Amino acid sequence: MADTISPMRIWLMRLAFPMLAMLIAFFHLLPLSTLPSRWAPPDLLLLLALAWVVRRPDYLPTLSIAVTFLMADLLFQRPPGLMALLVVLGCSVLKTQAQPHRETAFVGEWISVGVVIVAITLANRLILAMLGVVQPSLGLILLQMVATVVAYPLMVLISQNLLGVRKLSPADAEALGNRR
Repeated sequence: MADTISPMRIWLMRLAFPMLAMLIAFFHLLPLSTLPSRWAPPDLLLLLALAWVVRRPDYLPTLSIAVTFLMADLLFQRPPGLMALLVVLGCSVLKTQAQPHRETAFVGEWISVGVVIVAITLANRLILAMLGVVQPSLGLILLQMVATVVAYPLMVLISQNLLGVRKLSPADAEALGNRR
């Protein structure tokens, strides 16, 4: 099945991202257990953004990423704007590398995304430490970081097979570039 590059499809996917982000936030905020957790699940919202940015950067404008993650910061009671800024920077780095990813194997893409996840996690931890903000234990943060990196292939699989977010073929990329 060929990926369509119609403007209607692009706008539909641009609207789908904030909706999926709200769905992820909803399930994240459900009070399923009142006991403290010994493990941290992967950051699905970050994975969704990174998978979409690498696969189809035209689906995620920077403003959409910033607003979505700012709302997530407010909902998850994180320092407002910090994670949003770090994710926007990380997505911008991956967007600049989007063209080379079309020619690299999935492992190269996974490594690039893993480096961005590690950078976002460590920068967030360092900035919060410098500002004296109380944080979860380092072990829990590192566990979440590793779980997020390991879960990236699953998010790509879900995005590709269920949501139809596939890499552009060189012909489609050229056609999309000529249209702009």
